[in-house]
Amino acid sequence: MTAPPQHPRSATPRPASPLHHPTHPSRHPAPHAIPGKEQIALLEPFERLGLDRITLVSTPAQADKACDALAAAAAWGFDTESKPTFVRDEVSEGPHILQLATLDRAWVFQLHDPGCRARAAELLALRGVVKAGFGLGDDTKRIQSKLGVVPTDVLELNTVFRQQGYRKDMGVKAAVAVLFHRRFLKSKKAATSNWANERLTESQLLYAANDAWAALRVFQALQAPAAPQGHIMGSAQSHNGVNHSNGATL
Repeated sequence: MTAPPQHPRSATPRPASPLHHPTHPSRHPAPHAIPGKEQIALLEPFERLGLDRITLVSTPAQADKACDALAAAAAWGFDTESKPTFVRDEVSEGPHILQLATLDRAWVFQLHDPGCRARAAELLALRGVVKAGFGLGDDTKRIQSKLGVVPTDVLELNTVFRQQGYRKDMGVKAAVAVLFHRRFLKSKKAATSNWANERLTESQLLYAANDAWAALRVFQALQAPAAPQGHIMGSAQSHNGVNHSNGATL
């Protein structure tokens, strides 16, 4: 799949804005309001990865190449997608898609092939690499069920913002508005599309890849000296703000 290269403009975190830039945490941080749809709609669009920087992974050979590239990074943006369920009591068979991103590129793993699933599981169990995202509780449960692995070093970014005084879950759109004063674009049609399809559309690839990439951008912005360490999901003893559960190495 090819498309004209997209070269996003660089957007750097801005200092204190009307949408509340995070500051040093306190024991009792003042509550902050999450920006609403009307506020976010007035902002300029946030840059995003184009198709030239998104790699679809559907075979073991492609997964091997992705693993080699991802292994060089210290942190990844992390998310999954599952085919929506519309019938009451219907159990999801997801995740069908795993997306991982560095600052330069994103990889969208289709999990149909057993060999591809195995390599994806190894990546998620890799210790020492932060896997940052939003609303990851359900993702990790589904991953354990489908891939038979407990993801390690998973950073729930919503917890970081709660430490800053945001009472509700932030989500990537509000986080981008707060940190970058930009509007993160998300397609509702892509969000509710069939992620179990063997052939993904360009819209699906852009949606999945940029969800993970934006999460990593938020994580990087929160690494500024004024930002706190967030909560890492896991049961093992933490070290330097990161919990290390047992996991495999590549």
